[in-house]
Formats: sequence, structure tokens, C-alpha cells
Amino acid sequence: MLKGNDAIANIAVRNLDTARKFDEGTLCLKEVDAEGDELIVFKSGRTSLFVYRSEYAGTNKATAVTWVVGDEIEKGVRALKAKGVVFEHYDMAGMKREGDLHVGGDMKIAWFKDPDGNILSLVRG
Repeated sequence: MLKGNDAIANIAVRNLDTARKFDEGTLCLKEVDAEGDELIVFKSGRTSLFVYRSEYAGTNKATAVTWVVGDEIEKGVRALKAKGVVFEHYDMAGMKREGDLHVGGDMKIAWFKDPDGNILSLVRG
């Protein structure tokens, strides 16, 4: 039923101004809409990212959003590091670490957190 429809990622944050600075300044996303002090809509490729104010911000312990960046993953990691992003390192079966990248076969992934502690990632799938 939904296979032909686009999906939207939702990220809970405590402070929209802080989120806006990170999402625009660090991630280079483009704000396309806002609903007062409750919601900002960013464009990312052909999809949207809804960033909304919530008391539950940062409580998810799993990856909230993943950007598929293909062979540009190393470049993306370097660019984010240059902007002060700190990457997360996890011990995972079947994966080895190469710097900030977790590598398993052809898959490469790098995780980082936004200012609220939401887990985000870049992947070369």
C-alpha cells in the first residue's frame, strides 16, 4: 500500500533554534517551512526531515536518520569532522573500524549525534 509513497523522517529536539543551527550550519540542510515554535521542515535530497519540539528529545537509543551518501562517505565524514562533529564508535560483530567508519564487506557506516543526542548516520550501502 505505501511502497509508492515518500516517507518523512521525524526528529525530536528540545530547542528548535539549536536544532536549526546544527541542521542548517553543520548538516547544510535547507529549511523549507516552519510552524512557529513547534516544527521546522528541512529538505534533504528528495525527502523531508521534520524537526519538532518534544520533551522526549534524544531518548531514542537507536539510529533516527540515515543519509545514503554512496562513495562520498569518507568525504562526508571529513566535512562533518571539520565542523566539529564527533563520531560514535561501537563494537559490532562482523564490523571493523577504520577511523570513524564501521566497515563490514561493502558496507561503510559512520554514526554521530545531534545536539540533543539523536543518533544520525551516513552510509555507503
